[in-house]
Amino acid sequence: MVRKRLDETGLVDPSITRQGKQDILVQMPGVADPTKIRELLGTTAKMTFHWAATDTTKNTVTYPDINTDSRYRLETHVAMEGKHIRDAQVGFNQKTGEPVVNFKLDSEGAKLFGNMTHNNIGRALAIVLDGKVITAPVIRSEIPGGSGEISGNFTTAEANNLALLLRAGALPVPLHVIEERTVGPDLGSDAIQMGLTTGLLGAAMVVIFMLGIYGRWGLIACTGLAINVGLIFGALGLLGATLTLPGIAGIILTIGMAVDANILINERIREESKRGKASWKALREGFDKAYTTILDSNLTTLIAVSLLFMFGTGPVQGFAVTIGIGLVTSMFTAVAVTRLLMEWSIRGKEKQPLKINGFNFLDKLSGKGINFLRGRYAGLTTSAILSIAAVVLFFQPGLKYGVDFTGGTLVEVHATDLSVEQIRNTLGTHHLSDALIQETGKAGDFLVRLPVTSTAPGATSQQVNDLKEAVLTIQPDADFPKVDMVGPKVSGNFSDNTILAILLAGVGMLIYLTVRFESHFAIAATLTIALDLTKTIGFFALTGVEFNLTAVAALLALIGYSINDKVVVFDRIRESIRATPDKPIIQMMNESISSTLTRTVFTSVTTFLALLPMGIAGGSAVSSFALPMLFGIVIGTSSSVFIAAPILYFLSQRRSQKGLALLRPTTEEMREKLAQIP
Repeated sequence: MVRKRLDETGLVDPSITRQGKQDILVQMPGVADPTKIRELLGTTAKMTFHWAATDTTKNTVTYPDINTDSRYRLETHVAMEGKHIRDAQVGFNQKTGEPVVNFKLDSEGAKLFGNMTHNNIGRALAIVLDGKVITAPVIRSEIPGGSGEISGNFTTAEANNLALLLRAGALPVPLHVIEERTVGPDLGSDAIQMGLTTGLLGAAMVVIFMLGIYGRWGLIACTGLAINVGLIFGALGLLGATLTLPGIAGIILTIGMAVDANILINERIREESKRGKASWKALREGFDKAYTTILDSNLTTLIAVSLLFMFGTGPVQGFAVTIGIGLVTSMFTAVAVTRLLMEWSIRGKEKQPLKINGFNFLDKLSGKGINFLRGRYAGLTTSAILSIAAVVLFFQPGLKYGVDFTGGTLVEVHATDLSVEQIRNTLGTHHLSDALIQETGKAGDFLVRLPVTSTAPGATSQQVNDLKEAVLTIQPDADFPKVDMVGPKVSGNFSDNTILAILLAGVGMLIYLTVRFESHFAIAATLTIALDLTKTIGFFALTGVEFNLTAVAALLALIGYSINDKVVVFDRIRESIRATPDKPIIQMMNESISSTLTRTVFTSVTTFLALLPMGIAGGSAVSSFALPMLFGIVIGTSSSVFIAAPILYFLSQRRSQKGLALLRPTTEEMREKLAQIP
């Protein structure tokens, strides 16, 4: 019914999606001012025909006139329902020239209407729309043929809207707009252009880095990356997804994260080559060892992304879909496409040594075997102090919450002839004195915030209309490039869903890592993620970056990214424990961290480079995402070495003291033990 009504307006391919049991998401590309659409959806258009009551009528009802203060006393009984109206078109009265609505009835309605008018000549028949009388003409003669005319001192626009409503049919219940986000065409195109520009620049920096470090092997990785991006766009096109700024941000982040798998593969192959293995064997074993780590790290990230999709709204869901698709396609291109290209490149040289360039400084550090855990107490103490400070900042001065959490209205106003004081005075005269107004850089650009003043349905929508009317009274050519309107119910649910999503992400990763590794690995990773999140929250409080819908996307993306990094380190520790179970745990952990140091640094650098242009030039539209992500990359990378590893060390020591094995036996180990039983 909603789609039918929107189609009647001539909108080009509106997107309508049910969300839950009571909510409907409507996306309308190309609609700069949704005021009329909002009014159209808020009208149920329930039309009924009632005879005027007589002195002897027992059951009556009183309805007001739609245009005047007069009221009509009508029969409660519905003579005919509007569902019988088959078509309605605007026409003009031949005598007065006034706009009217000509309607046609279906066969059942035509027969009923003919009998009604035949038996009630001389009585007034009121046409009631949503509880208001449009007109109440006196029937002078029988009206056969199933057609009629509705007149009521309409303007042409009002007649058009009424005809549209009658053609579309009545809604079973009224719809209330509880959240609205509008982006003007200029702002939208600028944002997309900015996103594409910063995305291409970030991708170029990643390509240059990979070529500079790995040479021709970096070229193979970049080829796989290009195919990966093509697959992402193809999948988005197949799903009919709309390209939005959060979606572009998701693609940029995917580029940085997709390189991770290629770096991991290259480093594994380099390790096998350094052991003197032939090209084909180094390639095969490098891929085999990297595959498990790639699978674990991407699946843990997908847990956070799936929660982002479940609990997010339109733009955030688009971001989640892009990241999810990117993770799946990156696994495919890294394992299938990249491997195929590498095998093709060594054809005819399978038995020769394989040489992949790297970074000599990091190679030397990895070879020396740095004692990272020597500073375990200092690392944990520093992390705890920073997290406690972040918690304090959370309460004082606190976060700068956006309308997604507080509810209310955020409107960008472009009025070159006005000042802040003029807008404030005008809004005060229109009962909007509680508005907060600030200039946003360019002359004539203002940001107006209106708090929630009523929980009544549609109250927030009325705020937007009142604000626009107030500004237009003093500057008729004022423009409103962007509107964010969030009702109190939505903001309350959004706060609850954010907390729930973060908690579920932690629980989901805890369960997955417990199954794939052991409980002490899972606990160490989860505690470290919690410390990373508190520091990121402190970053929001300290810098004053707005905490809004995209900020939540950044937090959940950081959870996925950070756990990805820790899984790689933990996977190498697990491998070392299985290979050398008698070696001291602290030595094994230091060697594992050292051996993955190159991968850890390179992955962080590529993701940082991919997001850096957006963080610098992205503007306010993505600052709540890009800036925390850049901060989180640094925090997440360092915590993998200096926080997660020490926590795992202490938990492993405690486990050993209890006489428990650090890892559960593999299937092969179980078979060997069973075979030894007489």
